[in-house]
Amino acid sequence: MIIAIDGPAASGKGTLARRVADAMDYAYLDTGLLYRATGAKVLASNADPEDETAAVGAAKNLSADDLQGEELRSEEVGTAASKVAAIPRVREVLLDFQRSLATTPPGGKHGAVLDGRDIGTVVCPEAPIKFYLTASVEERANRRFKQLQEKNPAAIYERVLKELEERDARDSARDVAPLTMAKDAIHIDTDRLNANAVFDAVMAHIRTHMGEDD
Repeated sequence: MIIAIDGPAASGKGTLARRVADAMDYAYLDTGLLYRATGAKVLASNADPEDETAAVGAAKNLSADDLQGEELRSEEVGTAASKVAAIPRVREVLLDFQRSLATTPPGGKHGAVLDGRDIGTVVCPEAPIKFYLTASVEERANRRFKQLQEKNPAAIYERVLKELEERDARDSARDVAPLTMAKDAIHIDTDRLNANAVFDAVMAHIRTHMGEDD
């Protein structure tokens, strides 16, 4: 069983995917973390995230240790991730890793939950259950701003909003695997829903799909 959860930055897909994986006892992969780790490695080498050679080299040399660290959640790394993700060869390098985990979950798990931008359309188009989460860019910026304020009181909402708008534009306009909703995905607008409401709605659909609805 593969469950694909896609959506733009700060739409709530990561929080949801982790909860679903825990509830189902499935493997979980935040595919965006692969691109963040790649972007972080490029930045650490003082290279440009839009430099194809540097980005592909970083992707090929990712290790498990590279996927750890709070710095991967910074806005700077998020911007770099969006840039390296627009490079076709980077996506090719990371695609096999994502598909392998989805089809052969580690730890003997009976399924996997993957979240990202193109899980339902490119990585696992065969996934039987797909969700696409959205929220207005203003609401997403507000959520991200509150998260950043907890660590950095000097965070500026307008800057967070601008960076999200730029990331949305890059993710949606790139030639390879653009951010788009799969035709068979269930669309959930999280603007006026809290995390618990979204989780309950998703789990209800999963139970129905698996024939467990009472």
